[in-house]
Amino acid sequence: MDRNMTRRGITLIVAGFAAVMALAFTLTPASASAGFAAPLCGDGSAPDYGFNYDQQQAHWTVDWQNYASEQTVTEVDTILDQLNGDSIAQTMILIKPQDQVGNQVNCAVHFLRYMKLGLPTGERKDNGFVFLIVVEPTRIDVHYGVGLGLPALTASELTNINRAAEDTYQSTHSMDQALLSLVQEFDTVARKNYAPLISPTTTPETVNLPALPSGPMGIVTLCCLGCLGILLLLFLLWLLPKLARSGINFNPSGGFGSGGFGGFGGGFGGGSSSRGGSGSGRSGRGN
Repeated sequence: MDRNMTRRGITLIVAGFAAVMALAFTLTPASASAGFAAPLCGDGSAPDYGFNYDQQQAHWTVDWQNYASEQTVTEVDTILDQLNGDSIAQTMILIKPQDQVGNQVNCAVHFLRYMKLGLPTGERKDNGFVFLIVVEPTRIDVHYGVGLGLPALTASELTNINRAAEDTYQSTHSMDQALLSLVQEFDTVARKNYAPLISPTTTPETVNLPALPSGPMGIVTLCCLGCLGILLLLFLLWLLPKLARSGINFNPSGGFGSGGFGGFGGGFGGGSSSRGGSGSGRSGRGN
């Protein structure tokens, strides 16, 4: 009898221990996963606000791959490149699914700060701007974050832009059409409030060449100048062979070579295709 009771007790202990271990293994991965999950967009804090994007992007639109075509994103770049080139606004668009966004207004503002959008100095300092497109099952919800350097852009103007993009998506179910509507409307409003910032151009300096005297003195002066030119040419003809013997060659198309006078290497390319911020990312408000 005692042995049976002992066996039953041991069996119950083993079964209870196994149940506790199984429950622990079941809960631990979920708890660990929840503990290390990245914060939702808008719920993070400085300095990275939960983002890990490269701060120089190929396009002004970020996370577009699952929603829009590259052709449309490139068309968007053309408009936003010009706004940036005219020092009106340095603008990025972030597209996020609904389940990755917490506080939507903060999400737009945090992304502006993280990407350091806006010029760092000058008359248009802090002219960064962000549109956030939150993708829901049947609609999109558009928000914005605006830099401190764009006070003329009013909330009513920007809200109308957001609603126009949302309505375009609702009627077409096309993110391509919504993006084009968004940037075209923004380009119109931004240019209405801010003219392109034109860099001051230097006035060309007029060089007044000395006038040659007229009459016999002019003829004598011309002859003297001709003689000086001939003497200079003879000097060069005497100098070049000596330079060649010393290892310095003269190439009319490339200057001096092989003897230590080098040309400029690398040249100037067509410009970088990367797009991103260059300033402090100081933001004033969002919606």
